[in-house]
Amino acid sequence: MAEVPNEAPEFITVGDGAKARRIAVRRRAGDGPPLVWLGGFRSDMGATKAMALDDWAARHGRALVRFDYTGHGESEGVFAQATISTWLADARAVIAAHASERPILVGSSMGGWIACLMARALARDGLPAPSGLVLIAPALDFTDALMWTRFTPEIRETIERTGAWMRPSQYDPNPVPITRDLIADGRTHNLLGASFDPGCPVHILQGMDDPDVPYTHALKVVECLPAAGTILTLIADGDHRLSRPQDLARLLGAVAEI
Repeated sequence: MAEVPNEAPEFITVGDGAKARRIAVRRRAGDGPPLVWLGGFRSDMGATKAMALDDWAARHGRALVRFDYTGHGESEGVFAQATISTWLADARAVIAAHASERPILVGSSMGGWIACLMARALARDGLPAPSGLVLIAPALDFTDALMWTRFTPEIRETIERTGAWMRPSQYDPNPVPITRDLIADGRTHNLLGASFDPGCPVHILQGMDDPDVPYTHALKVVECLPAAGTILTLIADGDHRLSRPQDLARLLGAVAEI
């Protein structure tokens, strides 16, 4: 179904009691394994790559699901009160409701971590693996490996003492709250340093001029994955967003190949 500009999303409820929140979802009907867009930290389902994927799905008659995590975009919830566990629960609920038949998970930055955690969760639940993972600058373990370990002692002390540090962002005019709960919860989901088999093909797209997720981080991700079925594409002049026309073409090509 073609999306009408400004059309209100549908909502599903995730969580119980005081933790219940409505998650905004947009779906496109189509054939083949459904594509599921998993956005990045502080991003939303209207971002450039998500919309490029939606346009591709419309042109090729493919099913697609996009959604906003708790505290993001059009979904309910307070960002500063959410953690990786919160956003993983959002993804699990959306996929269970709208894309349960071996979806292709397309994850950007934090969404790449969520995609890998989803694949692991499906295996632990005895459910079929995804049809494939397409990961753009996958930020596995980023709360620890790309935040905490980079923070100065002063920033760490502020987080421990006050419960949060307001981090300036080049992508957002407002500083981003990095909470003690976010850091602690993230450690419970760390994947790097141990082998991990998602049970499906994986294609990673990584810019080598990425200041947020260095390409060396992508190499660590590859080391955890089975050699068979894993592809890493390094883009020498690519930044973190990988949203230029040539980057979007690579993304859509990787999805089409799976």
